[in-house]
Amino acid sequence: MPLPISLSIICRTFYSLTVFWFTNAALDLIKNKQVQAIIGPQSSVQADFIIDLGNKSHVPIISFSATSPSLSSIRRPYFIRAAQNDSSQVNAISAVVQAFGWREAVLIYVDNEFGEGIIPSLTDALEEVDTRVPYRSLIPPSATDNQIGQELYKLKTMQTRVFIVHMLPTLGSRLFAKAKEAGMMGRGYVWILTSGITDLLSFVDSSVVAISMQGVLGIKTYVPDTRNLDNFMVQWKKKFQQENPSVLSPPLNIFGYYAYDAARALAMAVEEMGTVNFTFQILNASTDATDLDTIGVSQNGEKLLQELANMTFMGLTGNFSLVDGQLESSVFQIVNINGNAARGIGFWTVKNGLLRNLNPFDTSKYSTSKSNLGTIIWPGDSTSVPKGWEFPTTRKSLKILVPVKDDFNQFVTVTYDPTTNTSQVTGYCIDIFQAVIEKLPYALTYELIPFTLPNGSSAGSYNDMIDQVYYQNYDAVVGDTTILANRSLHVDFTLPYTESGVAMLVPYEDNKSKNAWVFLKPLTWDLWLTSGCFFVFIALVVWILEHRINEDFRGPTTHQVGTSLWFSFSTMVFAQMQNSQPTITDVYQLLNSGERVGYQNGGFIHEMLKQMKFDDYRLVSYKSAEECDALLSKGSSKGGIAAAIDEVPYIRLILSQYCNKYLTIPTFKTAGFGFVFPKGSPLVPDISRAILNITEGPNMTKIEKAWFTSETNCLESTPSSSSNSLGLDSFWGLFVIAGVVAVLALLIYMVMFVKRNWRVITSSSASLWQKIVALGRRF
Repeated sequence: MPLPISLSIICRTFYSLTVFWFTNAALDLIKNKQVQAIIGPQSSVQADFIIDLGNKSHVPIISFSATSPSLSSIRRPYFIRAAQNDSSQVNAISAVVQAFGWREAVLIYVDNEFGEGIIPSLTDALEEVDTRVPYRSLIPPSATDNQIGQELYKLKTMQTRVFIVHMLPTLGSRLFAKAKEAGMMGRGYVWILTSGITDLLSFVDSSVVAISMQGVLGIKTYVPDTRNLDNFMVQWKKKFQQENPSVLSPPLNIFGYYAYDAARALAMAVEEMGTVNFTFQILNASTDATDLDTIGVSQNGEKLLQELANMTFMGLTGNFSLVDGQLESSVFQIVNINGNAARGIGFWTVKNGLLRNLNPFDTSKYSTSKSNLGTIIWPGDSTSVPKGWEFPTTRKSLKILVPVKDDFNQFVTVTYDPTTNTSQVTGYCIDIFQAVIEKLPYALTYELIPFTLPNGSSAGSYNDMIDQVYYQNYDAVVGDTTILANRSLHVDFTLPYTESGVAMLVPYEDNKSKNAWVFLKPLTWDLWLTSGCFFVFIALVVWILEHRINEDFRGPTTHQVGTSLWFSFSTMVFAQMQNSQPTITDVYQLLNSGERVGYQNGGFIHEMLKQMKFDDYRLVSYKSAEECDALLSKGSSKGGIAAAIDEVPYIRLILSQYCNKYLTIPTFKTAGFGFVFPKGSPLVPDISRAILNITEGPNMTKIEKAWFTSETNCLESTPSSSSNSLGLDSFWGLFVIAGVVAVLALLIYMVMFVKRNWRVITSSSASLWQKIVALGRRF
């Protein structure tokens, strides 16, 4: 709601007068007093024009509290920020968000230069950790309580429950008071403060902190407790109370420390310059010139600027060192507001990320683990980490699209009941989705809506359904939807719940040949020759290794050589071969063959085949497993197809119905079936985890049996293209050779044995039978 006209005019007038007063004061100091440097202005809103005056007059403008990143020192060389740039904390904020896995965050900030300056860098930091910013809530600096309440109500009706607040304490305290009234400080909500409020928490009304800000997280500039700081505070409190005896506990925040360090740096820079003549060059101007035209130029500004840039010392907040005209980034503390104060729960550094405790010698890598933070009490006095989103109060259930198809209806079946004018959705994919929903740690209501035209036919393709989610007309798509790279550019997919890949289904031919020499076929002659050489070589190696320790390889030389060669040669009988050969071995052979190819109607395979340069006249669609079988049975030459190319789940379904007829050949990789949600949907991680739970457990087997139970035994008998072995009839030639070699080896050995012992036998006067018995005993 816009401000009332009178109040809007007053606010703009007050803002203009404030800027005008500061601008004139700075102009008077430079033109009439000829000051060599100005410490101030205090706010980013006041700074812009005054900084331009400094650039024009070469007078350094030193600010200790203008923290907006939009006030760049690079384009304005005479502006020095003796304070932390607001953008230096954005990585600390994104580290906290990443630590708890929140995928969306709403930015709430004051609608002025201070508020807007941090937003680009903060948005970028969140996107780098895969966190979306679905909405930015701008609060006018002088917004009424009614305006703040209306904006908060809008946020409450949204899904996101992570809010990052960047504003000053005055407006921030009113925001949280209204958030408490709106019921937005309870369980499930996450509030993260930038240093704009956290560094100045003492300026927030204590009752607001104690009642309306419990459980809030904050990023706070870390000020180390040093002796230098303690001594300063003692002296400052003493002097302050002398001048203000009625104030018992004088507050001093981070900007007070920055102001002291800025004044000290300027004084030290002037001392380094020595006794120089600080002069101004007065410009000649025409009679109608303005005050800006007659402003002089400091002759020592550049030198003073250089001295300030080189100045380093140990200040109240740590090491004072300027980098690109602003204070070097330091450590941030992560705090959790409980009671009346902010309790430290950890730290963030550029080098190490989130840390439980600071250690200057820590060499660990950058981490965003939540285990590095202390115990957090969240809004609603809860210790459970909020998931960062909820279904808005205005939404009753998710609107989920399901495909309408006549083919392969085991996956999704839509049955229309004309009497009740309703549709019932069943199927393998639906059962998996329902099982996944039951595994979620929270209740999720949904409505399955068939993607149909008024006449009941399908309203479009799978890409059309995905477009409906992209345009936010529906909340999800559940069905046999393939995860593809081009689709993931527009929507998010869950993890797949089916096997991945595209396969080719082809008939197989029985290769149980009765040819006695079939065992030679798998190897070429040059490979056989090479194998023979290696048999001899391996035999030699075996003999070298075994003959001293294995009695089987001892004895005469001929015996040892024969044993070694036989040991090597006998390994031939263990070769395994295929008996079921596919008619087509790969998709490129199919492409070059000129034969016709089948694909499932309505899927993405048709487009994939066209990209592979398959001609349109060769592509034949089928709508069911039965039609695919009929086309494959005919063959390409009789008006059918030589092969069918489809996704693995459909190929498995066809195979399960037609045993011992086809072989599968893996063709391409795909990611399988997944559920579709809008980009950045916080449901995707939870549902993906639930899918893992289902697919790794017994529920998946039950669902598969429910829809494919009649084909289980059939699948077990399906021929494979790589695992079966040939029978004895295909190897008799090999066994004859092995037998002949064995018999020959035995005969040769026996002849040699008889020859060696013949003299002993013939020298005896015993009968022939007695001589044979004696020879046997000797053997």
